[in-house]
Amino acid sequence: MFKIWINCVDDDQFMKVIYLLVPLACLTAAVIVGFWGNIIGNNATHRITITGIAISFVLSVVVLLDVLDGRSFNGSIYTWGTSGGVSFEVGFLIDHLSAVMMAVVTFVSLMVHIYTIGYMRDDPGYTRFFCYIALFTFAMLMLVMANNFLQLFFGWEAVGLVSYLLIGFWFKRKSAVAANLKAFLVNRVGDLGLVLGIATVMYLFGTLDYSAVFSAAPEKHNAVVTGALGYEWSWMTLICLFLFVGAMGKSAQVPLHVWLPDSMEGPTPISALIHAATMVTAGIFLVARMSPLFELSTTASSVVLVIGATTAFLMALVGLVQNDIKRVVAYSTLSQLGYMTVALGASAYSVAIFHLATHAFFKALLFLAAGSVIIALHHEQDMRRMGGLRRYMPITYITSVIGSLALAGIPPFSGFFSKDAIIEAVHHSNIPGAGLAYAAVLGGVVVTAFYSFRLIFMVFHGEPRMDEQVRSHLKESPWVVTVPLVLLAIPSLMSGGFLVEGVLGGRFLGDAVAHGPLAGGNDHVTAVGLMAHGFFAAPLWLALGGIVLAWIFYVRAPSLPGNVSRRLSLVYRILNRKYGFDEFYQWLFASGGTRLGEWLWQRADVALIDGLAVNGTANMIGWFSRILKRVQTGYVYHYAFVMIIGVVVFLSWGLWL
Repeated sequence: MFKIWINCVDDDQFMKVIYLLVPLACLTAAVIVGFWGNIIGNNATHRITITGIAISFVLSVVVLLDVLDGRSFNGSIYTWGTSGGVSFEVGFLIDHLSAVMMAVVTFVSLMVHIYTIGYMRDDPGYTRFFCYIALFTFAMLMLVMANNFLQLFFGWEAVGLVSYLLIGFWFKRKSAVAANLKAFLVNRVGDLGLVLGIATVMYLFGTLDYSAVFSAAPEKHNAVVTGALGYEWSWMTLICLFLFVGAMGKSAQVPLHVWLPDSMEGPTPISALIHAATMVTAGIFLVARMSPLFELSTTASSVVLVIGATTAFLMALVGLVQNDIKRVVAYSTLSQLGYMTVALGASAYSVAIFHLATHAFFKALLFLAAGSVIIALHHEQDMRRMGGLRRYMPITYITSVIGSLALAGIPPFSGFFSKDAIIEAVHHSNIPGAGLAYAAVLGGVVVTAFYSFRLIFMVFHGEPRMDEQVRSHLKESPWVVTVPLVLLAIPSLMSGGFLVEGVLGGRFLGDAVAHGPLAGGNDHVTAVGLMAHGFFAAPLWLALGGIVLAWIFYVRAPSLPGNVSRRLSLVYRILNRKYGFDEFYQWLFASGGTRLGEWLWQRADVALIDGLAVNGTANMIGWFSRILKRVQTGYVYHYAFVMIIGVVVFLSWGLWL
């Protein structure tokens, strides 16, 4: 029916207009609110931005349906510049991958915008915040719709810039300023890798267009470059590793993960947007888009696999000891991004995007539910001062449980299908590091289930631990907060079962990505069959074991956590200090940079430049002056005597020659 409707109008031109309107609706809303928000007022601000995002979402759904009907688009919008015969263009690539990303990004962004009305209503920066999140959505759309590396880089940097503004939104807080600076600097490390990767692509292929690079890549499969020590590197491996460094920064993979937990200093709505559907998923999208290149380098895929597995397991362990409700969810994001990265390394690119989509729904749900709790408790975030909230906040409680069940991977919730598919993909992988990755993702299942329901039991169960004054005013959040929770709970429950058959059958992303071991040839598999199979597989029972263990620790025997932490004090300290990454970076880069600067100041500036060059020159001139002034006596006969000596010397020299 949709196809018939589309065909009633001028097909191509109509869809091109829609492609343009999807990002421009967000940008227009951001510009209007950014320049005139203080004039038009708060109500007009959120109406304009929500309208813009809603238009983008509706049109993204139109694009997705059109792509599912078989249409795709790859074309230039305009030429930005030309250098050395190479054109730098701005254009769109609309296929299954970009259409899915557009729908996910705009839907989650729309929910966050609606939620923001209730969360930020008393904030003096109300209009500024709406401007930023609309601009954030625009930047992410430009990134996922790009058909070339130039536009990709523009969207990539725009996302980073706006994230800097949003993390440090409350700029009067020193902790917020430190957090946004930290995020900015760490991401600059990753961005350097991306720039090197793009430069290498330009050098090797002579173009920045995706389709041209992908079509020419197989011919360059065996191309090598000799390093400084005589070691030969594959060009494909170098390109993929450089690009993956960029992905590590944006998607917060070890060791470039340290910025993501600190991003909690920003308002909760932006935490949901950054962690669920925009910035952190950019790296996953990048590797998936570059899958034709990664399939040509087993070394790069192995690195991706090991890094992802390390992040998935180690960050899940850190989540066990966090008491800040937002930080628990933040470390779960780090762990789940690790799962997506593992899928990319196992060449299960469609599975990685599948988990990206399901994760966007339930992670946005969990963040917004945490924000609902924070609102009710007057911005209290310590779970040790909560408890018993299910009686006061039933909608927040039910939606939080749905999100936690999806995160833990319990059927029929969405996370079960996507996480199970990742584990199966790793199990079938035979590249180096696959065994380690399989053990890590299995271990991460029980840990994820434990910390997910640790949050549920500490926040919503047991006796209330907050002040009596706070307890007396406890109530459910307003509808602008609860409605997005309900709307996000629906795909958190249903999207996995709805999409899994297409993922396993290879239809989910079509030809937009390379097909790995778990894509294609599985059309006979159904969601019901997978759930039935899940009851005989280890991941489900590990997840259930984690939930039961959390119930024992925090409901049945609440004294156990304290006893265990005392008995395992060394492990607890290591996890509480997040393996010492922050301290190490502080010592090596921050303090190390300071020490290097002080040494250079003392040796180069004070001793060499000031001491030797400036003061040394002055002292030398002074010394010569003191010597020469002795012959300047003012007596004529002294000067006559010197003249005579000079004449004698010149005559003697002439006679000698």
